[in-house]
Amino acid sequence: MKDYRYIRILVADDTEPVRSSVISILREMGFSNISEAKDGVEALAELKRRRYDLLLCDRNMPKLDGVSLIRIMRSDVDLKDLVIFMLTADAEKGHVIEAKALGVNDYIVKPFTADIVTSKIESVFGKNQESKGPLS
Repeated sequence: MKDYRYIRILVADDTEPVRSSVISILREMGFSNISEAKDGVEALAELKRRRYDLLLCDRNMPKLDGVSLIRIMRSDVDLKDLVIFMLTADAEKGHVIEAKALGVNDYIVKPFTADIVTSKIESVFGKNQESKGPLS
């Protein structure tokens, strides 16, 4: 199993069962440095408080939706290069194109399986290579 202990992940979704499901999958993969946020405002505050390597972000959240959060992040020098996966039940082609244009690295459609999340995470962080510490 790959050593994922140095990789920091933030899961931002307004639905607690979704956050729990994603976190469970991540823990099963070997990640241990996981935080969560219940809306976009909380996610942005957390992203400014600590450095993260990956954001899993719901598209539709209260206070600050995922699209607006990503727009803010991509214009912030400290957050612009963060890897972002958008979580959403909305697979409308126009929304997927918009997310990609904003710089979303990948799109995970709800309901998702552990295999889908695992495969997308491994596509970014690798499956068999050893971790060398926090990503830049």
